[in-house]
Amino acid sequence: MKKISLFWFRRDLRVEDNTGLYYALQQEEQVLPLFIFDRNILDALEEKNDARVTFIYQQVKRLKDFFEHKGSSMLISYGHPETVFEELLDSYEVQAVYTNRDYEPYAKSRDAAVEEILKKKGIPFLSFKDQVIFEPGEILNGSGDFYKVFTPFSRNWMEKFKQTKVQILPEAAWKNLWATRPLPQIELEQMGFQASSLEIPSPLPNREIIQHYDRDRNFPAQHGTSRLGIHLRFGTISIRSLALQSASLNQTFLNELIWREFYLMILAYSPQVVDRAFKPQYDRIPWRNNVEEFKTWCEGKTGYPIVDAGMRELNATGFMHNRVRMIVASFLTKHLLIDWRWGEAYFAKKLLDFELASNNGGWQWAAGTGTDAQPYFRVFNPDSQTEKFDKNHVYIKKWVPEWGTPSYPPPLVDHKFARTRAIATYKKALEEA
Repeated sequence: MKKISLFWFRRDLRVEDNTGLYYALQQEEQVLPLFIFDRNILDALEEKNDARVTFIYQQVKRLKDFFEHKGSSMLISYGHPETVFEELLDSYEVQAVYTNRDYEPYAKSRDAAVEEILKKKGIPFLSFKDQVIFEPGEILNGSGDFYKVFTPFSRNWMEKFKQTKVQILPEAAWKNLWATRPLPQIELEQMGFQASSLEIPSPLPNREIIQHYDRDRNFPAQHGTSRLGIHLRFGTISIRSLALQSASLNQTFLNELIWREFYLMILAYSPQVVDRAFKPQYDRIPWRNNVEEFKTWCEGKTGYPIVDAGMRELNATGFMHNRVRMIVASFLTKHLLIDWRWGEAYFAKKLLDFELASNNGGWQWAAGTGTDAQPYFRVFNPDSQTEKFDKNHVYIKKWVPEWGTPSYPPPLVDHKFARTRAIATYKKALEEA
């Protein structure tokens, strides 16, 4: 058997400025790229035409074509990672496995299990920082603990960013790819999925959007946000390249990247936030959890047009404008007193750019249960939000064409009543905590 190293692609589906891939190709052994369609993740998906799976499939196919153009190929597997590696070690004389680190709870347990398999065979498992500028543990407070508040975290992050010479890696040494014939391609249908027709935005950062991000980002009728979330999630763009570009163009946009790393850090240090409130006393809130009202919210039929526009945009496109995400999340948790975990799970199912840490952090912020949270007594008024950010109702008219006609439903709940009820419910629960 030929001695080779493996580079395991996960959340880094690109060849440019890919840390683990670059260092794998610096070593003596020839490198065979690997991607695993992970059944632990795929089997849990309800929708069999999930656009994210289609996107990953397309990106893996693009990478495979690239490597075959270089005279190599890409090994694509479908299964449970531990089983896949057990089988690979029977087929190849693997000298080392290179990969880039992932910080989500499942990913860490998966990597620990794979590393243990490799360790028994004396094979090193080498992981690198790639999907963040600073990973959990690099930005700590004066006591050596992780930050629970964003502002001092971001201040420390910026100081370290200015001091650190963040660089884009040079082109990798492609001559060190393992020369092999094209390897088999797994099709979506073989995994039980069908192709989705949802449109995925370009991975190329729009310089003008970034430059005017602070001015335009809050207005959902404008194309004022980057829509790069899915590309950051799956690593089809380099975070280093994007951070360097945004640092020179717009601090507000760079702040969004810092928020992403803040929430990744919170998840790494407090993995319990996946299903519990960051502030434990907020787990005492007696959510109403009315199933019919939740269904109405999901379908965008609440009688609050800005809320309904957001939900319909999400259901139709897999995207929702950032400002509107806050409005619909506040409405669900405060107006309807429905558990933030219900909304978080719905977003996880629908959002193309779903990322566990940011989704969880955003929902806990809206519900008042998380770090740096919106105070429980602050309840977004959907009408005021509309007046500020969609004054001419351009966004609303696009997604709720029946608004203003007899076919549009009345408000599901009165705002003043809902606000009073939410504040009283939260206050009572916290006083009893």
